[in-house]
Amino acid sequence: MIERFEDIFRKHGGQLRMAEAIKLGISRYMLYGLRDRGVIRQVSRGIYRLTRLPPISDPDLVTVSLRFPNAVICLISALAYHDITTQIPHSVSVAVQRNSRLPSLNYPPIEPHRFSSEAYSAGIEEHIIDKVPVKVYSPEKTLADCFKFRNRIGMDVVLEALKLYRTRRTLNTEKLIKYAGICRVERVMRPYLEALV
Repeated sequence: MIERFEDIFRKHGGQLRMAEAIKLGISRYMLYGLRDRGVIRQVSRGIYRLTRLPPISDPDLVTVSLRFPNAVICLISALAYHDITTQIPHSVSVAVQRNSRLPSLNYPPIEPHRFSSEAYSAGIEEHIIDKVPVKVYSPEKTLADCFKFRNRIGMDVVLEALKLYRTRRTLNTEKLIKYAGICRVERVMRPYLEALV
């Protein structure tokens, strides 16, 4: 019987949210039993993972994406994901739509931000991390967001990210200007972009 439940977990990438497990026929009590036997472990509240699997490569992003599938990784967390910052995020920055409930999580700590509908939906990329779909803003959209939140994250962080983007990626001024317009920071960004060209 335990093997049948392990198979269900394996078919779904080795980890499930409690609600998903219940839909697949694993009751709450069976989940607790599997956890107590050491077959699965609780990664975060409501998220369970097979213990035999190798460690998750980016557990914070995976956990946040499993708990809040509509949240998009943004700002310093997205800069770190795209390797265009030297900053080490102390929390996971996520964007949600302006009228959404702000996500809350004890671990990993998250820093939620409300975005307008257009700013929220623009530039979303879906990356698979340990078989889990994770929504992250593209590097260009992330840079525009960072200019928008420059007073919160610091202009030095924004300018460093822009320089690293220029050296580590192909400069795409068209996309940068497009996202700057969506984020309403085109006037602020344009002089910095002109200096890069």
